[in-house]
Amino acid sequence: MEKMVILGGARLAGEVEISGAKNSAVAILVAAIMVKGKCHIDNVPHVSDIEALIEIINNLGGKAAFVGRGEVEIDCTALHNWEADYETVRRIRASSYLMGALLGRFHHAAVALPGGCDFGVRPIDQHIKGFKALGAEVEIGHGMVTLSANELKSEHIYLDVVSVGATINIMLAATLADGVTVIDSAAKEPHIVDVANFLNCMGANIRGAGTDIIRIKGVKELHGGSFSVIPDQIEAGTFMIAAAATRGDVLINNIIPEHMESLSAKLIEMGVGVEEHDDAIRIYAKDEAPYRAANVKTQPHPGFPTDLQPQMLTLLSTAKGTSLVAENVWDNRFKYVGELNRMGANVSVEGRIATVEGTPYLSGAPVSATDLRAGAALVIAGLMAHGVTEIYNLKYIDRGYEGLVEKLRALGAQITRRQGTTTPAAKHDDVI
Repeated sequence: MEKMVILGGARLAGEVEISGAKNSAVAILVAAIMVKGKCHIDNVPHVSDIEALIEIINNLGGKAAFVGRGEVEIDCTALHNWEADYETVRRIRASSYLMGALLGRFHHAAVALPGGCDFGVRPIDQHIKGFKALGAEVEIGHGMVTLSANELKSEHIYLDVVSVGATINIMLAATLADGVTVIDSAAKEPHIVDVANFLNCMGANIRGAGTDIIRIKGVKELHGGSFSVIPDQIEAGTFMIAAAATRGDVLINNIIPEHMESLSAKLIEMGVGVEEHDDAIRIYAKDEAPYRAANVKTQPHPGFPTDLQPQMLTLLSTAKGTSLVAENVWDNRFKYVGELNRMGANVSVEGRIATVEGTPYLSGAPVSATDLRAGAALVIAGLMAHGVTEIYNLKYIDRGYEGLVEKLRALGAQITRRQGTTTPAAKHDDVI
């Protein structure tokens, strides 16, 4: 079993380049299924979720491959199959977008219920509501969702809850439907805007992405073209928190500072130095004083992102005072807390609220990632901790972070990946 080994205590310093947004890229690659022509997509992170989607597209009869660093070419002109491979689809959460894309192109789709990280119930009722409103018949059974429609018609669809997945799925299916479809109470995350921009570049007519109401005027077909994925908001936030947690001084490049406003505000509240530039943010420790406790509530964009909650809670674990972290998006996203407490944190969870009593320091320990962002949080904990930390279950981290170890090492972290057992002990010279 491969593990990550970290010797904590090094202050991160220097510059780091943020990769393209994983959450954008997975949806954009799926959207390319609807395009008759060649799509050249750059700034694509080379992570396991992307590799799985490339495999799915090829299995469906399309052609997809990395053709350079961060560059993917997709040609789905000859794509002929609307039933996605069960085993591959089950590996990733983003496979749910195949429903909307295949339904839009073929008026048929058969897709396994999505996999990915397990941190709560992931109902697809709003997805189904949207597909039915567009004229599709829906059957769910034996772990599969089967969709069919004689034609896709426009409709005004009001989402009962704000859902990123449902917003994207309905937008995909409606792109090739007749008439004007309206999504009311739409999610507003940056990657939704990015997907809409991609589709528009390929000939779609979508307006209002990034607001509560999205209007999609259906078109007959989409054509090929080139597109660049936005920087990864969550990777950027992870490095911002890591820089603060190690009391370092890091310039984080290739980001959109406006996407980071909720995190930047919270870090400033804690006493972290935050300096914004046009496409970069500098994070630094202003002095040796302990960071202040703070309360965090996750919310849909533009609120504090749920995908940064584990990393933020880890930073708060050594802040002075008591912090409250409220998880308002997912119902079971504190599974990692037990692992963090193994490292000396003092966190208690009741329902969707975590109470964080700040401790002077964390101590290295063998821990296991429970999901993608929890894995990133444990990496940050290892960087903060006294001694050696071993992190297992790296498959989760590999889903969403490109070259994480290499980027951290370039900033001065003492971190490696290597084969090993579950033996808790590690020598310091194993890390260096």
